[in-house]
Parts: sequence; structure tokens; C-alpha cells
Amino acid sequence: MENILDRWRKELRRTFAGQSETVPQWELDLEKGDDAGFFAPDSAVWAVHGSMTALVAGPRALLTQTLHPGALAGVHDFSDFRTDFLGRLARTIRWIFTVTYGDTSAAQASCNGIRQLHERIRGTFLDADGNERSYSANDPRLLRWVHLTFTDAFLTAHQIYGGAIPGGADRYVAEWATAGELMGVVDPPRSEAELRRQLEGFLPELARSAPLDEAVRAISHPPLPRSQRLGYRIVFAAAVETLPLQYRRLLGFKDRAPLPVRLLIKPATAVVLRIVRLGLSKVGPSEAAARRRIARVGVS
Repeated sequence: MENILDRWRKELRRTFAGQSETVPQWELDLEKGDDAGFFAPDSAVWAVHGSMTALVAGPRALLTQTLHPGALAGVHDFSDFRTDFLGRLARTIRWIFTVTYGDTSAAQASCNGIRQLHERIRGTFLDADGNERSYSANDPRLLRWVHLTFTDAFLTAHQIYGGAIPGGADRYVAEWATAGELMGVVDPPRSEAELRRQLEGFLPELARSAPLDEAVRAISHPPLPRSQRLGYRIVFAAAVETLPLQYRRLLGFKDRAPLPVRLLIKPATAVVLRIVRLGLSKVGPSEAAARRRIARVGVS
């Protein structure tokens, strides 16, 4: 008979792998390829993306991306986030891990595929001043915003809840600039200071809206199994706590959580991350597959 621990582990796998209880074939296929990929095992990218801090970074990235009305319009008009939140999460994880751990051909193919899908995502939105504007998911400005918010979310979450980053924050930003370039971002930031500067340049374009409120509700209450809901509430609170004050206000959150809550968030989040790590393997299937490929092609 299946015990409670085994059932919980299967539920975790279904959440992260898009309803599959086994390792998806695409993760196993990362063993294929003829080169080491864009990032080495000792890279800052492997350290950050292989950490459980991604559980905090994920909702933080989604929240910040929705602050730009143009980026939000594409999600609101074309995405199935309302009815298939976990499927969308699984597809995002697949892109992250393919670029992080795959060989260069797999990483390039993954990004090209997303850019092709983006070609049909076009429409109009109301900007921060209430003017109607057109958008395209492949618009250079929106691509930059998405790259910046992703980089910022994963870097910030790891700085607060993770261990040391090989080479420091600047090395992570510089390495992950490769992913931005693969997605069509021209001259992405290559230092933490430049990342912050470019993010600040977007502040006049960010706005509160009814679609944003709907997106925040979806991100804050995804359709998770009962066994994962408390843990998600904790990591979601941790994600919100890391946000700059301007972002929090636009998203409709309080300026600061009550002091007792703030004191509990970090230790509670640390516990959740350790528990999830116990539920999953210490080395994820994507990383393990990449290590096998790297050993095969003879690159250390």
C-alpha cells in the first residue's frame, strides 16, 4: 500500500512536471547532445537554478512581470493561466531547465520555439497613462522586461534564502544574459547594478489594473493539492516580502507585513524549502541528465 510520504512525493512531481508522476521524457532527453551547453556545473546559473530558492523566485517573477500592462495583456488575452496554472508552470520550468542544463542546440531550439509561439500574441492594452497601445509578445521592450524580472527574482530569492553564488551576483546576471540574448533581448544587463538600473527605467510604465488584480489572485491561490497549500502560502509570503515598496503598492499588498509575520517568514520558508528538498532528489533529473551528457562529451 502506498504510504503518505510516497503519495506526497508523487503530488510534488505532478505539480512541477505538469501532472506527470514520473520524470518527463524531456528531462531525460537533456542527456543527449554534443556539447556541454551554455552553462557549466560550476556556473552561477547552475547554483541558483538548482536551488530550492526557485520556489520563492517563481511567484516573485510572475508577480513582477504582471506589473507591465503590455506584458500582462499578452498573458491575460492568450494564456490559459486561469484554467491550467500548473500546466503553464510546468512549461516555464521546462524552458528554464532546458536552457540551464541542455546542450546549446536544445537551449536554442527551446527559445526559438517560444519566440515562434509569441508571433501570434498581439493585441492592444492601456498604458500607465490610460492610452491605448498595441503590443506583441516579441516586442523588444516587453522581452527586456520579462528577462529583467526573471533575473531579478531568481537572484534576489537566492541572495535571501540560498547559499553562496559562485562569482557572486554579477556573475549570475552576466551568465543569464545569454538566455536573454537567445530570447531576443539586445544587450541585456551583465551586472547587478545594471540590472537594477534597467529595472528602475521601467517604473513609469508600470500600472495597477483590474487584469492585474485577477492575475495576482491566480498567482496567490493556484490549484495545488491540499498537502502543498500551506507551504505555498509561506513561500508566496516570502516572495511578496522581497518585493520593492513600489511593486508591493501597485500589486495591492500592504507596505509591510505585521512584525510577527515578518519575523516568522524567513525561518518558516527555510523549513518549507528543506522539506521540499527532502521530497525531491538532491540532484534533480535535469541536472543529472546534464552531468551524464557532459561526462560523455568529455567536458569537465
